[in-house]
Amino acid sequence: MSRFVSAGFGSFVDADKVTAILPPDSAPIRRRIQEAKESGMLIDATFGRKIRTVLYLVQGSVMVCAIATETMAERLNTAGGNV
Repeated sequence: MSRFVSAGFGSFVDADKVTAILPPDSAPIRRRIQEAKESGMLIDATFGRKIRTVLYLVQGSVMVCAIATETMAERLNTAGGNV
């Protein structure tokens, strides 16, 4: 059964599909976001706000959200996700 966790602003992510939670600070992560955008694999849940967390999903998609990395990790741990 899926356990959905709030990614902010009315967006949700399946806790079982998240494989990594990363801050967007490094150049390799920024490049991966750009590659995902170009290939149509980016899910943007920031609603125009600053990217504060990058989630890698099992099917290869990348999700960006405006919630702090630590907050997203807490939410996923509470939901019992894979991370």
